[in-house]
Amino acid sequence: MGDSTALPFLPGNTFTDPTRVNFHRAQTMTYKNGFAIPKTGPIAGLTEAEIDELANLQPTLTYGKAKAEPPQDFVPAHVAFDKKVLLFNAYFKQTLNESDKEYYRVRPVKIYYYLEDDSISVVEPIVENSGIPQGKLIKRQRLPKNDQGEHWQWKDLNVGNDVVFYGKTFHINDCNNYTKDFMASEGIMLNAPEGCPADPYTLSRKEPQHSYVTPPTFDKLKQFIDLDRQVLRFSAVWDDRNNMFGEMRPYTLHFYRVDDTIEIREQRQPNDGHDPFPVLIGRKKVPKSRSNIPSNFPCAVMEISEHEITEWLTEKDLRVGETVVIMDRPFFLYDCDDFTQSYYQQKYNLNFNRVPVELGERKVEVKREIPPYNGFGSPQDSKQNCLSLIAQPPKKDVMKMLENDLKILRYAAVMESPNPEDKNRKFIISYSLAKDEMQIYEPHQRNAGIIEGKFLEYSQVRKPGSSIDNPEYYTPADFAIGATIEVFSRKFKIADCDLYVLKYLEANGSRFPAATIESIRAIHADKLCAQESEDQSESNDNFDQNEDDIAETIKAVMKKNNFEQHANMQQAFLHLDEDRSGFIDKEKLMKTLTDNFNLQVPGHVIDKALKRCGASTEGHISYVDFCKLFT
Repeated sequence: MGDSTALPFLPGNTFTDPTRVNFHRAQTMTYKNGFAIPKTGPIAGLTEAEIDELANLQPTLTYGKAKAEPPQDFVPAHVAFDKKVLLFNAYFKQTLNESDKEYYRVRPVKIYYYLEDDSISVVEPIVENSGIPQGKLIKRQRLPKNDQGEHWQWKDLNVGNDVVFYGKTFHINDCNNYTKDFMASEGIMLNAPEGCPADPYTLSRKEPQHSYVTPPTFDKLKQFIDLDRQVLRFSAVWDDRNNMFGEMRPYTLHFYRVDDTIEIREQRQPNDGHDPFPVLIGRKKVPKSRSNIPSNFPCAVMEISEHEITEWLTEKDLRVGETVVIMDRPFFLYDCDDFTQSYYQQKYNLNFNRVPVELGERKVEVKREIPPYNGFGSPQDSKQNCLSLIAQPPKKDVMKMLENDLKILRYAAVMESPNPEDKNRKFIISYSLAKDEMQIYEPHQRNAGIIEGKFLEYSQVRKPGSSIDNPEYYTPADFAIGATIEVFSRKFKIADCDLYVLKYLEANGSRFPAATIESIRAIHADKLCAQESEDQSESNDNFDQNEDDIAETIKAVMKKNNFEQHANMQQAFLHLDEDRSGFIDKEKLMKTLTDNFNLQVPGHVIDKALKRCGASTEGHISYVDFCKLFT
């Protein structure tokens, strides 16, 4: 390319040099001692005259004077200082005159100073369960500084100064970071922060740091496993005869080794005249002396706790033959059990001997005698009233009542009386096996002139001649057929009974006389034989009169059993007829009906039916004729 300097420096007349390879700009800054400074000397591309002209160039000659900035708008204080609050930490000491453990109490507070209106509020942090009204002590307001009408300003507040608000002095000991920055911006140097003194009462309530080092000779879990159920048992007596109406009262002292607790129980004796309080002192740890406590402890309003007790009663303080004071009562230990004796002998090498103690005059036991029966009520009720002070019903045999519930034996009886109007009176005697009581009922008889109803309610009837002290009562063993019983001077003769009576006596034959069972069996045997013969004769007469009823009876049995296998029946009989003679044995026929077809036909009906069937010379039955009866 030709020389580009001959062309005017106008758009379109400049060209890039394609042979140029260095495109970096000249540096106008340099570094000296780590700082960037402008280079001294001529700037590349400018002459000395141009540099001097630029150095003396004034913009006002070209653009005129610069315009003054407009004045800033007025900003009120409540906008400029909105939500800007100074926070100071302070405390005051409250004097206490009612407590003997503390003379003052340190109460920390926070003082808030609001810059927008120079108001101040004092707030005490709330402590849970402190019992002191806490929270906002002084509401937000401008606080007076003196009587001249001046108020507290933020310039008056500094760390380490005392401020008085309404007669109460607050000592400022610290502030937050924002307050420190604000004071520093205003040219006020704050004093060094101070710590808040500790409250004496709070320090006394703090528990010491727990020690987790377990002594090698003591372990509660091991003590519980090894010493559980190990109880030292002493017999003690409390001698209270120095007081009015006092006496020697026996007690039992239990010492539980598992937790070193003591329990004292009363040795209850019947009719000793004392209220039943079995436990005199419940199981707990007992101090050696209740008076060995701090003198300033308010015993009138507070109970003694473990913090005030220094010494407790242990097993070393309990020995037979010595007196131990428990709850201001002297207990003399006069005996112990075998386990306690062996324990003290093995561990302490001590042998205890029983100390004889007279507990007072021994009362002579009065033998209780039951008075004779006076005739009112039943003997069982009278005896039960003598066994208890409060009247109670006599005890019943519950198992017997459950086994024999609703089991009643009924007998028919007639009254034996010299009066002619009582000879025809009939009675029903019902004997309840559950209660061993009998009831007599007189049924209705037409034109008898006697009203029906209960002659005797359920009750136990004593046999004549038995004593009142050892009475004997009537039982089913005395109710034989023909026997006479006497009920309250009236005689009844047993004439009959139910069939259930015979079944019950036969089932329990070992409990009843054989004569009674035989008398009842005899009368029922005649009745059963007569009834069976009557039924047999009646059935025979009916079949003899009309043999056509046989087929109807057989069909009724088939209908009842839903029998419809007529063809199968003949096939079964044909299978039994090996020689194909048409006749089979009677026993095989009856067995086939019962086993194969489950037909329960009465025997006399089968006999009548077989008479209508043909028979062979050997006495076999024609099964073809027999099957025709079923069709």
